[in-house]
Amino acid sequence: MNSLIEINTEGFAIKNDVYTKNEIEKLISLIENITENETTNATFRKSKDLFAIRQFHKEIPETLDFIFNQNLKEIIESNFGAGYFITKSIYFDKPEKSNWFVAYHKDLTISVDKKIEIENFENWTIKQNQFAVQPPKEILENNFTIRIHIDKTTKDNGALKVINDSHSRGILRIENLDFENEKETICEVEKGGIMIMKPLLFHASNKTINNERRRVIHIEFSNQRLPAGLEWSEKIITEN
Repeated sequence: MNSLIEINTEGFAIKNDVYTKNEIEKLISLIENITENETTNATFRKSKDLFAIRQFHKEIPETLDFIFNQNLKEIIESNFGAGYFITKSIYFDKPEKSNWFVAYHKDLTISVDKKIEIENFENWTIKQNQFAVQPPKEILENNFTIRIHIDKTTKDNGALKVINDSHSRGILRIENLDFENEKETICEVEKGGIMIMKPLLFHASNKTINNERRRVIHIEFSNQRLPAGLEWSEKIITEN
């Protein structure tokens, strides 16, 4: 099935073999060079169950040349068109014995540079000196996320599980879904593969039970201008 059809109808698509073994090893090397020597950065979060780097593309910009290889550029162009830019990126490292899990949710917030009272921009928060806000659903509906898998991800080491087509229901709470009538998919991805998903898709992940590490680079994209002088705080325009 065509990826764009899957993304529009199911809310997600999986594509393997996007990155070569050499490209993945280069990404790992760049990440490890930073993480081995950095312990106090506010964008780094470390616990026994999870290591994460927020604003990943700003913290390790050298990775962008490898992330945006010809395969990824063609996938973005053919599925979404031109004019998209990075709005947020996070690196997740779920260790081999991690008990970290995430309940079903939708990604309802965006990162912005300041707080401005604007109609239909709600639920303001601040984290790592960065504002987050829930924008109108029309903005979220047009955005997409790409998750780059540095390790093979299966149901046993925290692969995302999703509720198919839940992105088409707009903004709602998980308890308002009738699970008996919903289709749930576990999104297993090979090392060097990607998952594309819409932010309004319900997604979750389980604890790791097979002692295998799971590392993912999560990148969010938009092609939209925000109103009233509000700006995407992590905006980076990449070359196509």
